[in-house]
Amino acid sequence: MTDRLGHKQTAAMLTLMVLAREVSNPELRAIVGFALDGVVRRELNDAGLVSSRKQGRPYLHSLTDRGREWCREELKAGTTPPPSPRSSLASTLYVLLASLDGYLTREHLGLADVFVPPVEWTPEQIEKRIRTAYRKLARSPRDWVRLAELRAMLDGAPTRDIDTVLKELSRTGQAHLSPMANRKLLTDADHGAAIHVGGEDNHRLQIEAS
Repeated sequence: MTDRLGHKQTAAMLTLMVLAREVSNPELRAIVGFALDGVVRRELNDAGLVSSRKQGRPYLHSLTDRGREWCREELKAGTTPPPSPRSSLASTLYVLLASLDGYLTREHLGLADVFVPPVEWTPEQIEKRIRTAYRKLARSPRDWVRLAELRAMLDGAPTRDIDTVLKELSRTGQAHLSPMANRKLLTDADHGAAIHVGGEDNHRLQIEAS
């Protein structure tokens, strides 16, 4: 296998680069339309670019250190011809990759600084983060704080999971949610951070004990 990979291998490599974690064949098929099997997989394994292991029936794949180095070099390929057969979409992709490489170079960043695996948040972790953020924002015990300000301090936690924890705290009486009394004071951030409970949008939070 040459340093320049084919379309499928390149697509698999770049997908694994972006996801930055192990990816199963069923998931890979759902994302890029094919599984990493047969000769395509074996060549990447033999070249030391991809590590593959079986979990049950499907394979799980992840980039090796050498694979990440290959991806960075592929970004640097820039506007050179993409793998054959060429297409306008592939050519455009490589223009985009060249721009990404320029950004990484200017900011002295590596792939690991941009593409990181998602954090798995538990309800307990999210509640702890909510209570910590509330304490920092509240000027006094049982003070009302804006959900927009609170959410801004919970970066990385999924919005849906935050809503679930807030609703549970409200249901159990540990916290209270309330709309803003003066709607004219609501900002776009307030509207975006609102949580719908009790038939209305709530924009403020009060925690009984934190």
